[in-house]
Amino acid sequence: MQNKGIVIVTAALLTLASIFYLSFSFATAYYDKQAAGIKDSIAQQDYKDSVKYLGVYSYQKCLETQIGLGLDLKGGMNVILEISVPDVIETLADHKTDAAFVKSMEQAKKEEEKSQSDFISLFIKYYQQNAPGHRLAEIFATQQLKGKVTTQSSDSEVEKALRAEVQSAIDNSYNVVRNRIDKFGVVQPNIQKLEGQDGRIMVEMPGIREPERIRKLLQSSANLEFWETFNSEEVVPYLRQIDQRLAGVETEDSTATADTTANKVAEAAPADMKLKINKGASSAAEKAAANESSQLAQAKKQNPLLAMLQVVPQGSLSIVGYASVRDTAEINKIIYSETAKQILPSDVKLLWGAKPADGISAKNVFELYALKVTQSNGRAPLEGDVVTSAKDEFDQMTGRPSVSMSMNSDGARRWAALTKANVGKAIAIVLDDVVYSAPRVNGEISGGNSTISGNFTIEDTKDLANTLISGRMPAPARIVQADVVGPTLGAQSIQQGIMSFIVAFIILMIYMVVMYDLIPGMIANCALLINLFFTLGILTSFQAALTMPGIAGMVLSLGMAVDANVLIYERTKEELRKGLGVKQALSLGYSNAFSAIFDSNLTSIITGVILYVFGTGPIRGFATTLIIGICCSFFSAVFLTRLVYENRMKKDKWLNLNFTTRVSRNLLQNTKIQFMGMSRRTFTIAGVIAVLFVACLFTKGLSRSIDFTGGRNYIIKLEKPVEPEQVTAALQKSFGDSHVTALAIGTDGKTIRISTNYKIESNDPNIDDEVENILFTSLSKANLVTQKSVDAFKNPDVRAGGSIISSAKVGPSVAKDITHGAIISVILALVAIFLYILVRFHNVAFSLGSVVALALDTLVVLGIYSALWGIVPFSLEIDQTFIGAILTVIGYSINDKVVVFDRIRENLGLYKKRELSETFNNSLNETLARTINTSLSTLLVLLCIFFLGGDSIRSFSFAMIIGVVAGTLSSIFVAAPVAYLTLGKKAGNKTAAA
Repeated sequence: MQNKGIVIVTAALLTLASIFYLSFSFATAYYDKQAAGIKDSIAQQDYKDSVKYLGVYSYQKCLETQIGLGLDLKGGMNVILEISVPDVIETLADHKTDAAFVKSMEQAKKEEEKSQSDFISLFIKYYQQNAPGHRLAEIFATQQLKGKVTTQSSDSEVEKALRAEVQSAIDNSYNVVRNRIDKFGVVQPNIQKLEGQDGRIMVEMPGIREPERIRKLLQSSANLEFWETFNSEEVVPYLRQIDQRLAGVETEDSTATADTTANKVAEAAPADMKLKINKGASSAAEKAAANESSQLAQAKKQNPLLAMLQVVPQGSLSIVGYASVRDTAEINKIIYSETAKQILPSDVKLLWGAKPADGISAKNVFELYALKVTQSNGRAPLEGDVVTSAKDEFDQMTGRPSVSMSMNSDGARRWAALTKANVGKAIAIVLDDVVYSAPRVNGEISGGNSTISGNFTIEDTKDLANTLISGRMPAPARIVQADVVGPTLGAQSIQQGIMSFIVAFIILMIYMVVMYDLIPGMIANCALLINLFFTLGILTSFQAALTMPGIAGMVLSLGMAVDANVLIYERTKEELRKGLGVKQALSLGYSNAFSAIFDSNLTSIITGVILYVFGTGPIRGFATTLIIGICCSFFSAVFLTRLVYENRMKKDKWLNLNFTTRVSRNLLQNTKIQFMGMSRRTFTIAGVIAVLFVACLFTKGLSRSIDFTGGRNYIIKLEKPVEPEQVTAALQKSFGDSHVTALAIGTDGKTIRISTNYKIESNDPNIDDEVENILFTSLSKANLVTQKSVDAFKNPDVRAGGSIISSAKVGPSVAKDITHGAIISVILALVAIFLYILVRFHNVAFSLGSVVALALDTLVVLGIYSALWGIVPFSLEIDQTFIGAILTVIGYSINDKVVVFDRIRENLGLYKKRELSETFNNSLNETLARTINTSLSTLLVLLCIFFLGGDSIRSFSFAMIIGVVAGTLSSIFVAAPVAYLTLGKKAGNKTAAA
């Protein structure tokens, strides 16, 4: 083999890289084990913050780099948010009531639901129809587009400006969503804008157990606000009074006593803090954080509030106290209680800082700010809609990080008045009811340009600048697709996935040894292990999350890796039967098998790429794993195993190998089946099957999932077995005219999936809660659920009494896009394979044979799903995973066809005078053993996934099983005969022409 050095270096680099990236998983497991021994949760976090893996990588970096688990394995929530483009357009038009504008907006909204055109294009089309002779500038020359659109702007210039503003709104919404999720504290969230889907943002949140809270958080509009503040000495006395009232020791002169105490404590405090915490405050906060739990419990009896909240002395501007993060929830109950409302002035508003305080040694201590309510409606005097730009930079005077911001003319005027009235005081910058900064005002700021400086790091200023730019959602956002998986269900999926993987791997290893003897079989098995090692290492380096479909993709790639070893060994056996020695036979076996292996792997990668481009969520995970697995299997099976054999042969070892056993020695050898002579009968059978399945599809149809119809799915675990019809009857009245169905999942009768399209088109963020409440009420009345509360019913960890263990939602717009993408992806896969086969084989006969056979394979899978729908005891719904299975079937099925065609092409070149039918028959007989062996090895893997992989992947594996069987038969009885007839016709035409 040439270029051995390159192979060895590549293998060494892949090995080192895989070891490096996989080591992060072991590092986090070790740190988690060490942290588990620390009882205090804050101390646990402090330990994790202090560790450095390899002296460089923090615990958080290890978490981000280790093998991540997808939601179906870890539990959590996957959400796709859609930013409302029509709302952005209406805002940019300043909510015009022009008849043509209103009518055009309504028409564009209706057509967008069924069209693939974007909203802006549709709106412009209808506006030009409804207002002939009028220009878009008449509508959009507004304050919002000042400087970008004038009354003289052309329609194309206006369209360009609109698209830029919509994209800006989406970008800003993305920043807002990331800020919210980061603040929520999700570990390893995945937030990304979906390419090719304008206005959609995907958010994956592993480990989330409060889906309703996340729904409200993501769909609410953030509000950036600028507030006036109180100085600490103005509010602290009231906090002391609340403390005394709760302790039950309040006296008539308690207010005066509190004032005197505050003044005495504040005497030594500096007058100007400028966002820096003085030593007294730092010491006090550290003491509060360091109190022992027993002492704190005793202190709470005497001082219910101040035992947890350490108030600050005079001169600290807007900060009135410090508290450990563990106490903030309890403090909130006190400061927002009825008692506090009776004592605190109505214009006092208390809010926490956005992150732990800087400048003190104690960790996880937060600041409490006192804001001043000056508006009669309770709103801030200035809000974020006036900010036009913000940028993180460095202060020219101090060289420290700061943020510069600009406002529009109205904001500049109001900002100047606000800063003039608060010289020497702080103005708090608030987002989502937490204070990001409260800088001192040193003088009136005019012109709308100002700089915010303080005790900031570079990261702080970047975050604050993003907050200022994207504080408020520029347009309403709604959840158009959501999946929620309970952590218990995720743990079950992990167990099922690992079990299916181990069993499939062991069966494959035994199969290879039984078919090709101990040494060749174990060499192939070692290649499988190396393939698995490299695949996991590369997946980790990409920071890809491992999902249940991903595990299925990995297992399937192992089955396809065996394909390469089988092909090499079968070609080697052919050379041995010709009388060649082992060295020559192996060399020719690798050489002759290379083109077939390369073509079959590349066609599988083509379908994998199409899966990745058109798929979402789990399908992309499957495609990623499959593509990486195929590349690794090609490298390990073709190059690494050859290195081993050549090394042994060079030392005159293993010269007695024959790559057979008693089981396989005469298996499918010297067959002389006249396949081409059967072509009429096989075509007739194929035609009848096709007609029957087409008729079944037209009469019975397919069970379409919410991926294609839109709706909600809830998987509910009950305590006792129940018939799906009972569940449907219990729910039908509650959901009115909406479609409701119930389907048993598995065979125990306790797991039911409920589907409904109830109010699926509504933009109201509370509908999800409403549906879950209806489910709970209806099932409780029917005595199918015995939970005491709807919260327990929604909790996937509370199984006793019945609960929702997972849920999914797909909006109509997403369903439309999924349907369109599914059709396009299947057609594109067939076209891509047709073109590739045409390029590789330089003959349209092979391309035609491949596409006809692949189309029949696809029809067979669809037809069987239609015929068996409602008969078999598991779901046969057509969803995104099923489309992934169809494309995988196409990719796998083409492997067989490529190998067969590769042998036909080879024999056509070697035996040019032989009859065409004889060449085709001989080629099919020569490759028959390989065709059966590879299909059988893959079927063994798929059967393991089907029986052991769990309900979430059963439909996928069932489609693959049908596809592998159909693909094997179509390679022999459809693809080759179609190519034979096409070639024979071409040859006949050439003879007639001559």
